[in-house]
Formats: sequence, C-alpha cells, structure tokens
Amino acid sequence: MHTIPGHHHISMLTKNAKENNRFYQQVLGMRRVKKTVNQDNPSMYHLFYGDRTGSAGTELTFFELPAAGRTIRGTNAITGIGLLVPSKESLIYWKDRLEAYEVKHEAITTYAGREALPFEDPDGLRLILLNNNGESIPDFWLPWESSPVPDEHRILGMGTTEMTVRNLDALAELLTVFFGYTEASRTNQEAIFQAEPGQGYGEILVKPLDGPKERPGRGSVHHLAIRVKDDSQLSYWNERLIKEGFRTSGIIDRYYFKSLYVRETNGILFEIATDGPGFTADASVETLGQHLDLPPFLENKRAEIEAQLQPID
Repeated sequence: MHTIPGHHHISMLTKNAKENNRFYQQVLGMRRVKKTVNQDNPSMYHLFYGDRTGSAGTELTFFELPAAGRTIRGTNAITGIGLLVPSKESLIYWKDRLEAYEVKHEAITTYAGREALPFEDPDGLRLILLNNNGESIPDFWLPWESSPVPDEHRILGMGTTEMTVRNLDALAELLTVFFGYTEASRTNQEAIFQAEPGQGYGEILVKPLDGPKERPGRGSVHHLAIRVKDDSQLSYWNERLIKEGFRTSGIIDRYYFKSLYVRETNGILFEIATDGPGFTADASVETLGQHLDLPPFLENKRAEIEAQLQPID
C-alpha cells in the first residue's frame, strides 16, 4: 500500500534564530534536534525542534531570514499549526506558562472539534495547543527527558495544520483522491481531512477565503511535509505525481531524509519526505542539536559557513 500516514515536519521563516531558539526550547520545552543550514543557501540557519529524536510528525523547522519583513496575511497559505498536548489540564498549565513568559495568547476555546489554546510565537506565527484527550499517538514519539515542561503536559507532536485557500475543492481533491486522506467533515466555513481516520496527528483543516494571496515574511509557513516510509514509497509518489500532470522537484537527498516538493493549484507547497535515516545520521541521541551539523557535501565549506553565522547559544 502506498499511503501517507501523517505529517513529517513543517517549515517556517524566523527573523531571529537566537530568539527562536530560546522560545522553542525554553518556553515550549521542545528539543532542538538539529542545528544546521539551509542546504540551498548555506548562509542561513535551519533549526529543527521536536521530541527526543526529532521523530517524523513532531518536527517544527525554521529558516533564519534576518531581512524578513512582517507577513501580510491573506489566502492561499498555511495559516496555523496545531500542537497536541495530553489533556485539558495541560491547556490550563500552558495558559499559565504562556502568561508567565508574557506570550500573546487567546482564551481556551474549541478548534477542529478539540479544546484549544491559540497563541503566537515571537515572529507572530499562529500556533494552537490542542487537547489530545488521551487519544493514541505514534508509538515512536518519545519525550525529551531534559525538557523544562513536565512530561504530563509536554507537547506531543504536530496536530491539525490549517490551510486557507481560494479553491477548497481543488485542494480537497488532491488530499482525498490522490493522497488518500479521509474527508472527516465539511461546513461552509471549513473542511477537515485526516491521513489516519479519527486521528489528530495527521489532520489538515482547510478554510475557503477569497482575496489577496498572503505575502510571506517572519512567522509565515514555507511548506508542510507529509510522511512516506522509505525511498521506494517516495519514488512511487514522484512517478505518480508526474503522470498526473504535476511538476515536482524530483527526489532530493537531504541527508537526514529524502524528499520531493510539489505545489498544488492554490499555491500550497507540499514536501513528501521519508521517515529516515533521521537526525542520528551524524550525531548520537545524547548530542543531538548541540553542534552545527552539515551534510557531507557541505563539510568542506564549514569554515566559510561558520564565519557567516551568528552564534545562537
């Protein structure tokens, strides 16, 4: 079976890597599992945060762009990122924690059928903590034992990802007919699609909205990556996409995983990425994220790359 079992990672723009690093580790309690660079522009940091090993489905990644202006919000964009937490009590804990750190947040509400706490990071990225309410999560998601957040309230991994588009039906067709997602619900305001029926960890919420396209800046989302198991699955999707008339990037070896990129009709950029080999390809579990790691093809440029980067810790 050629299936998409859920999210792999999601990538955003940050204006300040040092502040981003502080927020996601110290405030949100996630582990920085990889400090590396944008492989297409090595003068730019690429930071990955997740669970103990940066498991697929837990990763938030950021490209540092110091010149980034503010995001001009609009349609045809990824407009919200859900993060699963264990319980309603966890949402109360997080409300108090965000207030203690003076983080902008809303009241506890309901989102995609779950109790939720919307908030923003220092760049204005829209995030939503979601009550997983004891439901199952992938068994390979592992807690980071050194997190400042108690295990009973930790961020488990990615939940509902929100997309806002002019043509909901076009995106719905890609997700359901092509990628095999289930359409779980639909109203005039939104539709929910699930990679695994009934599960929040591979869920996409789509809102229809006419108007100007979002103009990206700090706190905007660059792409959503969805999972495949291995290289053979990735090759299948590349061939099928091309056969169906989509233009892909072709398969790219990112060293920590292999992937391809494809843009759907509204302009939403999807990456399809393999689960492995993972971030321990060049580091032990104990030392993940502690040093600047470079893929082998950039290692001979280390001195030049390090000279362009400002220390972040």
